[in-house]
Amino acid sequence: MRPRQEIVETFSTFAQLENDKFSKWLTDVRLRRSMERYLQNSPDTKHLVEPAVTGYFWSLYWYKVWRLNPKLSNLAKQHLSAYLQETCYWAAGKILARFNINQYGLADYFQMGIAELEKILEGYNPEKNSSLKTYASIAFPSRLKDILRQGKEADICTNWGLLRKVSKKLVLEALDNAGLSPTQISQYRLAWTCFGMLYLQNQPDGTQKLPEPNRQLWADIANLYNSERHSQLNPPGSECSPEVIEERLTKTAIYLRAYLYPSVASINIYNQEEDTSQEFEIKDPLSESLIAQIIAQEEAQERKNQLSQMNQVLVSAFGQLDQQSQTIFDLYYQQGMTQQQIIQELKISQPTVCRRLLKGRDSLLAALLNWRRETENISVNANQIKEMSAALEEWLNINYAQSGLRISSV
Repeated sequence: MRPRQEIVETFSTFAQLENDKFSKWLTDVRLRRSMERYLQNSPDTKHLVEPAVTGYFWSLYWYKVWRLNPKLSNLAKQHLSAYLQETCYWAAGKILARFNINQYGLADYFQMGIAELEKILEGYNPEKNSSLKTYASIAFPSRLKDILRQGKEADICTNWGLLRKVSKKLVLEALDNAGLSPTQISQYRLAWTCFGMLYLQNQPDGTQKLPEPNRQLWADIANLYNSERHSQLNPPGSECSPEVIEERLTKTAIYLRAYLYPSVASINIYNQEEDTSQEFEIKDPLSESLIAQIIAQEEAQERKNQLSQMNQVLVSAFGQLDQQSQTIFDLYYQQGMTQQQIIQELKISQPTVCRRLLKGRDSLLAALLNWRRETENISVNANQIKEMSAALEEWLNINYAQSGLRISSV
């Protein structure tokens, strides 16, 4: 995957996957214009020259817009979706390598991950986590594993599974994003609601793929739609045949996929609207205050120094672990082996593997807590222990897992 260097590109492009691997970056014209506009109107950010610092700044900015400004929350979420493309891509690759589900490839997991973006944003707390990207690199695999455990992965790639999974809010956002009129959105929404009432409620949550709706079901959905339209729609519109209902729901699934995972077609839609930038003429009442409040370069450097010190403490503490514990950590975190695979690889018992992982982690956490006591000259309470434990988990899953660190060979 080609790294994105420019900040505008980072927050306005989406990965196109072909043959289950990265192909190229596709530019969303509306998002590109949005970033260019905000950069021009934010002179205080010109001194942010390091890509990592600049990316952190704007991810925090758009996160706060998403959280605090309802008028621009959808725009902010799209910027953050673009920003986290690489993170989701690598998370999808990690899940693909660990779980042997033959009918699903990298693109499937990538799409499933992006669909969880809102939940990931809801779980992020900038006061407790080092950065959105670091948090997402843990949250994406966790969400994907939850989906697999719940058996939903077998349905996500069918239209009916996708319609079953999404919320009403997401359906309305996708229809609006596709450019439908308010009247059309109401009609499509009612068709989706009727579909859910007659079909989805009776389907189990197991791993079997959802069956194709039969002709009788389409007729029943059409009858329900035609009876409900008088009370649910204004104007009620004309009666719909089963064929029209099926067509609307199929299109709804297409619009959802385009909204969750932008494709060439959706990018072309944006190109057609290139001359209508009214959406980005909206004045953001929080813009000036957010720019002033979000972390300055000095604060970003201080955070960077803190993370560097924490890394040194953990590397040193890791070097104090016995050789067998280091080997087990290497196999578990860096090579992605399960405990059962480690048992077979090292010819040791499961209690030994569990004990080494738990004791090793406790030793690293103790070193981290001692460092915090010494640097801040405070006693550590339960909440801080919880925060340090989360920070250690981030370090093990990100810094250590991707570093190729071999303490014994240094």
